[in-house]
Amino acid sequence: MKLNKLLLALAASGIATSAFATNGMNLEGYGPIAASMGGASMAYDNGTAAVMNNPATLAMMGKGSRLDVAVGMLGPDVKSAFMGTTNASGGDAYYMPAVGYIKNDGNKSYGVAMFAQGGMGTEYPRGGTLDPSGGSLDQRSELGVGRLIFPLSMQVNDKLTVGGSADFVWAMMDLKMAMNSNQFFDLMGSPAAQGGMPGCTTGNCFGQVSGGMMVAFQDYMMGQNNSGRNPNSSAAFTGLNWGYFNFSDNSDYTGKSKATGIAGKIGFTYKASPNMTIGGTYHSKTSLSDMEGDATVTFNVPLTPGFGGGNASIPLNGKIKVVDFQWPETFGLGMAYQANDRLMVAVDYKRINWADVMKNFKMTFTANAGHAGMAAAFDGLTMDATLFQRWADQNVFQIGGAYKATDVLTVRVGASFSKNPVPDMYMNPLFPAIEKNHYTAGFGYAIDKVSEVNFSMQHAPKVSQTNGGGATVDHSQTSWQLMYSKRF
Repeated sequence: MKLNKLLLALAASGIATSAFATNGMNLEGYGPIAASMGGASMAYDNGTAAVMNNPATLAMMGKGSRLDVAVGMLGPDVKSAFMGTTNASGGDAYYMPAVGYIKNDGNKSYGVAMFAQGGMGTEYPRGGTLDPSGGSLDQRSELGVGRLIFPLSMQVNDKLTVGGSADFVWAMMDLKMAMNSNQFFDLMGSPAAQGGMPGCTTGNCFGQVSGGMMVAFQDYMMGQNNSGRNPNSSAAFTGLNWGYFNFSDNSDYTGKSKATGIAGKIGFTYKASPNMTIGGTYHSKTSLSDMEGDATVTFNVPLTPGFGGGNASIPLNGKIKVVDFQWPETFGLGMAYQANDRLMVAVDYKRINWADVMKNFKMTFTANAGHAGMAAAFDGLTMDATLFQRWADQNVFQIGGAYKATDVLTVRVGASFSKNPVPDMYMNPLFPAIEKNHYTAGFGYAIDKVSEVNFSMQHAPKVSQTNGGGATVDHSQTSWQLMYSKRF
């Protein structure tokens, strides 16, 4: 009962949700046992992390109860270059606690666990590569998704186990994103904004923006009154210097906009021979509500002489909604081969269906009432912004080996291989989920008959990608996981 209360309290506070881009937004491995074996996890006992991998393997745990308490550190090294200037992201260390408790009672295993699912994030300084203001706008992204999981697995017979889980899912996002005039007017559909960008000759190359707020904006720029908000039909400004979306609480553990929902998993293992086990799993697409929170959108505009000339900022306070963000469905199939008393080899294949959920990134901003000055013209109006993503589905191949060096020490190595799911054209330096391959190692050490520690280290070599606007991102990553386990 105390453990359940602890898990629920952690989930309510949003702890253990920030994890960063590896296989797209998925971690390359859940739990240090699987992570040190390249993420392969479908067909052998890898602890309570099975709730994130294949819940059917929980039945391999043996009689009694098991408590796992873990912490992980993800260390992305991200650099962005644009127009001859390079800046490093300050988001280089993110820590994730996790906990799981499983009880094996006869032919059934059940319990509760909490794990970070994944995410991505960056932090660029003011005046950096992507700051169109020249020094006033820092830029930041942080997306975290976590799960509170209730698994059940059953030993059907001496060969077959089946399992599944019901997952409570939450997502949180921070975003500080600036757009220069070309980027913003591209969203409005202006061909002139492209400036010869490769592969793009018309407006709406990277996304779209619409809504009553944009009609009013154009009225004040063009000297029209289609919105009814510019009764004098006079031009107040001649364009846009930059625009800035800001919803962020500057914490690594919570997000300004939040959503909750549900998902589920099913899985199986089958002992094909005394030495070989086959396993498979299906993880459903999530059903998350829209992420909502307070936000500020600022337009910095060049004023016409009739409005005093110079530049002015128009800050609008309101509500942001990140529309229909979901985590994808995943299929997994693998095998584990016990070559002898000391050596085990595991191989997995996973299919992550990003294309269905990462077609677009959509936001809706609604301005509050009660603004003063020029901002009052936008009171209550809405802006719908879409950034094209067009991610591809991802095939991930994982292989690992575990060798029992002594009665108390097991050493592990592994690797995983995949393609980057993010198209060149739409890669956003704030969301550089472009990693491909991972190389891993780790160990398990038995402290005594009922307790052990497991550790893993993961490294993803540098991947470079240049988007349709000419920005280049370099991304490498070194991470670790540490877990203490006790059996009862």
